[in-house]
Amino acid sequence: VPLQAYGGGLVQAGGYLRLSCAASGRPFSNYVVAWFRQAPGKEREFVAAISRGGGSSNYADSVKGRFTISRDNAKNTVYLQMNSLEPEDTAVYYCAARGGTFLYTGERDYDYWGQGTQVTVSS
Repeated sequence: VPLQAYGGGLVQAGGYLRLSCAASGRPFSNYVVAWFRQAPGKEREFVAAISRGGGSSNYADSVKGRFTISRDNAKNTVYLQMNSLEPEDTAVYYCAARGGTFLYTGERDYDYWGQGTQVTVSS
C-alpha cells in the first residue's frame, strides 16, 4: 500500500507538530501502522505503533507521555501528535505498515514504507 508521510518542519524546543501518514489504494484499516525515525548518524528507531482499529498502541520509552499516535480509517490516515518536542527528537520520520494484528517494533517487520518527513527541533 503506498504511503505518504507529511507534516514535518522546524519547531522550537517545547513546541509541537502533527505528522500525517496517508495511504492510497487498499483500505488502511487492514494494516497495523507504525512511525519510525532516523537521526543523522544513527540507526532508524521505533517511535509508536497503532492497531488496525486504533484501540491499541505502544510507544518507545523516549516519547511516552509526549507523543500520541491515532488514526482515522475513514480518511485512510494515521497521525502522530508530537508535543513537548526536544532537540533529540530531530530526525526524519517515516510511517510504515504491515498486515496482521501484532504491534511490532522492528523495522524489518514492516512491509510498506512512506518517504519520510523531516522534523527539526531547535534549542
